[in-house]
Amino acid sequence: MTIHTTLQNSMPEMVAIRRDLHEHPELGLEEVRTSDVIARHLESYGYKVTRGLAKTGLVATLVNGTGRRSIGIRADIDALPIHEETGLAYASKTPGKMHACGHDGHTAMLLGAAKAIAERRNFDGTVHLIFQPAEENFGGAKIMVEEGLFDKFPCDAVFALHNEPGLPFGQFALRDGPIMAAVDEARITVNGVGGHGAEPQETLDPIVCGASIVMALQTIVSRNIHPLDPTVVTVGSFHAGSASNIIPSRAEIVVGIRSFDPTVRDELERRIRLIAERQAESYGMSATVDYQRFYDATVNHKAETDLVRDLAIRFAGADKVVDLARPFMGSEDFAYMLKARPGTYFFLGGKGGENDKSLHHPGYNFNDDLLPVGAAFWTELVEHYLRAG
Repeated sequence: MTIHTTLQNSMPEMVAIRRDLHEHPELGLEEVRTSDVIARHLESYGYKVTRGLAKTGLVATLVNGTGRRSIGIRADIDALPIHEETGLAYASKTPGKMHACGHDGHTAMLLGAAKAIAERRNFDGTVHLIFQPAEENFGGAKIMVEEGLFDKFPCDAVFALHNEPGLPFGQFALRDGPIMAAVDEARITVNGVGGHGAEPQETLDPIVCGASIVMALQTIVSRNIHPLDPTVVTVGSFHAGSASNIIPSRAEIVVGIRSFDPTVRDELERRIRLIAERQAESYGMSATVDYQRFYDATVNHKAETDLVRDLAIRFAGADKVVDLARPFMGSEDFAYMLKARPGTYFFLGGKGGENDKSLHHPGYNFNDDLLPVGAAFWTELVEHYLRAG
């Protein structure tokens, strides 16, 4: 039986799993029920399941033959704090929580592959299927690596994919080198002196100062960073005051920062701190900057990217495989697995129609037709990487 036939026969089960997970979304490091569902299926397929990494993460291991090579494939399992607006019969039953990024689909897809890999046993070596929590918030991948993921489950290479509703259905989109940005956040607090709106001369207005800081921040990318270094500095929040006749004593500005090059990342922090502090000083005020570095850039390895590209061409046809001209400015904590082991991260197009919603939209829904495609590709990748004989 071919892989495609095997996975088509498993389609009803994969859809049922996906929709069950969709109905019961859980946020990062809270995926208790999700982890239970995953473990139950994997154990029924014959995998050795190890639980508890990064609290709710788990790894499923299957060994066949005498080969020493090993492969790791990751699926993220967490949901988002979004109130669902799809109106689906299987919509989230938990207000304020939703699978708006397709991690329910990634999980069902890898479970479908797990079943096919176990049934076919057409490989020689060790398979580690990594079900990772907290991709969206707490860096579950980093936690798993720090807790000894690859010491306990050695992998010669690791792979992950993400569905993309904006790409044509079944299209593989790859890129050697950087594919997702590093993400940081700066919280700037401007400290002034409040007072009556009719007597501004008696105050130090943090709103005026904050507005100046916001405008000055716009010069970092255009005047301090090389034009060919992809960089984003976004002021996403500016809060101050409560009424037209009150000048507040404080203003708070939240800035999102995206970059790829570590040197550029350092320069961005230096410039943001300098601008906030010096602009405030020029107005007779002070500013504090709480600068948090979150996920590192996701950087693919050439050999593994070439492997996926060649396999994808054989799997789907050359017309369904594209090399991305530029990286995405979004972020992904699979970066930490790629820093620890060779591997690659790629996108799989899931466009179903013109009215498809984007990822993180309250009306988004994973395209179930993508389940057998992704599951079949994961199965082929395992069998190719761990070729028997």
